[in-house]
Amino acid sequence: MHRIAFIAHGLLARGSAKRKLVDTIAFPCLLAFLLAGFACPRATGDVGVVLNESLDTSVDRISGTGHSAVYFSRICPESPVKLRLCGPGEHGSVMSNYINIGEDQPFEWNVVPLNIYLYGVEDIRNRPIFGSFKIKHVLEERYRKNYLSSLCAGAPCMNSYKSEWREMVAATFIRSIYIFAVDTTEVQDRELIAEFNDSPNKNHFNGVTRNCADFTRRVINTYFPNATGPDYLNDFGMTSPKAIARSFTHYALRHPESNLRVLHFAQVPGTIKRSSEVRAGTEQLYHSKKFLVPMIMFADYAVPVTAGSYLLTGRFNPVREFERRPAVDDVSPPDKQNGTVSPDEVTRLVGTSEQWKEYRRAFDSLVVEDVHENVIHDRRDLKGFFKNFDKAGVPFVDERGLLWMETSENGRPAKVGLSASNILAAESDPQLAHELLLTRIDRVLKSPKHSRETMFEFVQDWATLQRASEKHAAIVARNGPLQNGLKGTAQSDGGND
Repeated sequence: MHRIAFIAHGLLARGSAKRKLVDTIAFPCLLAFLLAGFACPRATGDVGVVLNESLDTSVDRISGTGHSAVYFSRICPESPVKLRLCGPGEHGSVMSNYINIGEDQPFEWNVVPLNIYLYGVEDIRNRPIFGSFKIKHVLEERYRKNYLSSLCAGAPCMNSYKSEWREMVAATFIRSIYIFAVDTTEVQDRELIAEFNDSPNKNHFNGVTRNCADFTRRVINTYFPNATGPDYLNDFGMTSPKAIARSFTHYALRHPESNLRVLHFAQVPGTIKRSSEVRAGTEQLYHSKKFLVPMIMFADYAVPVTAGSYLLTGRFNPVREFERRPAVDDVSPPDKQNGTVSPDEVTRLVGTSEQWKEYRRAFDSLVVEDVHENVIHDRRDLKGFFKNFDKAGVPFVDERGLLWMETSENGRPAKVGLSASNILAAESDPQLAHELLLTRIDRVLKSPKHSRETMFEFVQDWATLQRASEKHAAIVARNGPLQNGLKGTAQSDGGND
């Protein structure tokens, strides 16, 4: 793999043409590397604890616990309720349980293909680059028809947006995700398949003793007895998703031969509210003012106990674990002695603060130049683009699995690609593609670490933006200055997002 230039000072100055990366051959190399973690055959399989960030809904809004699931690299769905070994070209799966999956039978668990779980599409090259509930519902309906039709024929399952099977389709639209993975043998995978295929798949969910974290604990401990466990002290007698991720990480570090690595999938930029960092019970009390203030007023004696318990025994930062042990084993295996990867590989995948600042400065310069050249009207136009673009558009998935948005631009019908593989397609409107990529880059650069994509992915976004800018600049030069575009759209509702 060639060394890739990340930094924005690797961009060349240009006259009327847009800046481009010095190492333009890096883009296909980057794409190949991104796919390598999913597609390259390995002597071992993986099992992992999936830690999903917290949503601003239901009990999660108060507790901040998030959700837990299980990742397999060598186990795939024969059906949503039946397991088998993966075949060539398949990329694994995610198994999860919920209070009520919502299907016609009360199943305890479902399993879905990994890329369906993450992005709602089978091929990662078609991953969506913009997310909204409108788009997610299109992907959910496609999944229901293609995979779930025999289990989801009743009206409640088909029509209710509260059916929790929907959370297993394009999960990155609604939250950021971490996977803490270790090696498995084929014998272990086959034993897991046999156990779960032969056991009754009937829901017995209980929020205290049989919740999603307890289910993950059961699956992981089938592979590695006592590898995961609850933290009753910090979670007030319950099992939390963060406790499972934390205990599994500690187990893997005690067993360096397990080859621990962490994957991070950021929430897709779009109109859906950003997810929050997942927390344990005492951690939520420690950080949340809405709980801390009442405790100080009515139970002040509990504050030092809660704070002490969290600070001494409950601290665990998924972002930091990802930065220490990113999943780069297909390029440079972790040091088996200490479970770490080289600083160069960490930088390649995670990036440094200075690199992100350099990209922010380069992006600011790019926007200034776009305004000067009438490619866009004003920097403020980016603020309202996502909301108005989604409101005006109608998304659909074509027969190849590519996501599109049909809309209008300056009073004429237009279509723009919403997938990484078709945003710059010939039939994708170049002006909308450019504006969409500009807004996406802006959101990523403004995001905190826990909801920001990896530097590795961002370099691809940046290269795509350069190509979109060049394509659109040529059209502007040929057809004259922009007449309407973003400004008119954003002003339709005051430019608010």
